[in-house]
Amino acid sequence: MGFLDFRAVEFPSRVSLELSDVDLVRTFTFRNSKQTYTGIPIIAANMDTVGTFEMAVALSKHSMFTAIHKHYPLEDWKQFAANHPECLEHIAASSGSGQGDLDRLTCILEAIPLIKYICLDVANGYSEHFVEFVKSVHAKFPNHTIMAGNVVTGEMVEELILAGADIIKVGIGPGSVCTTRIKTGVGYPQLSAVIECADSAHGLKGHIISDGGCSCPGDVAKAFGAGADFVMLGGMFAGHDQCAGELTEKNGKKMMLFYGMSSDTAMKKHAGKVAEYRASEGRTVEVPYKGDVTNTIQDILGGLRSTCTYVGAAKLKELSRRTTFIRVTQQFNQMFS
Repeated sequence: MGFLDFRAVEFPSRVSLELSDVDLVRTFTFRNSKQTYTGIPIIAANMDTVGTFEMAVALSKHSMFTAIHKHYPLEDWKQFAANHPECLEHIAASSGSGQGDLDRLTCILEAIPLIKYICLDVANGYSEHFVEFVKSVHAKFPNHTIMAGNVVTGEMVEELILAGADIIKVGIGPGSVCTTRIKTGVGYPQLSAVIECADSAHGLKGHIISDGGCSCPGDVAKAFGAGADFVMLGGMFAGHDQCAGELTEKNGKKMMLFYGMSSDTAMKKHAGKVAEYRASEGRTVEVPYKGDVTNTIQDILGGLRSTCTYVGAAKLKELSRRTTFIRVTQQFNQMFS
């Protein structure tokens, strides 16, 4: 999102809005589940290094959301639910589209009825099988709010909403450890995808998640400004104490491993190998260790509040109505970067 910046629709001559006045909490009522959610609509991605129980504990203290990765065993889920019941309103249980995934998801939801959110996550949300899978999950759990994706076009957003999903994950290729565009040539500019998909979803009273493409708090603000209801972050939440993975030292600096869920690393870890018929579509990187995630949370939320004061939006909900976009050649002055 680095080649576009915000400007206010009309820059106010005076701004009386203070940072402390900005309300980042939103309340949504979902079309299919009829559930209502209240919180700050930023989500930790369901990657096994980021979408952890520890991350959920930290984010829920700020009324933020975590899509828990699908690889935790049931006993770990039960222990987490018993120790941290206050987190359950701010988490989703994740699943792929295989029968084994559905069986695991069913066990979790039956064991912990307070979990009301499901994240159905596949790399290619355009397959007929996935649409039918969304329909079957909605039929099985009609009162659960379903997040489903990923897609990047309005037509597919509409189809998934009509199939029973409430929140559509938007993004193919923009993630920091995603190589889909390199390996397949398939992708869509993230900001354009969000603008188009938000319009289609809102026409059906559905919602979208902007998933991928954010490298700084300003990008989070741009995603909301483009019409996203939720923003999902992977790379920005990587490298913290709450992430899974060993802390190592390289050239005197502490580092942590971060990888895409379609990478060699993830597939070897969870499936034993990369299937012969497919290619890896994710990279494995070492990211600098960042300490407690609370510092990053405060940085993101502080930046978002500041965005709102620049454009005169007292509430996050108003941001997309208060802004438009202008093309820029670079996002910031790089003299000392």
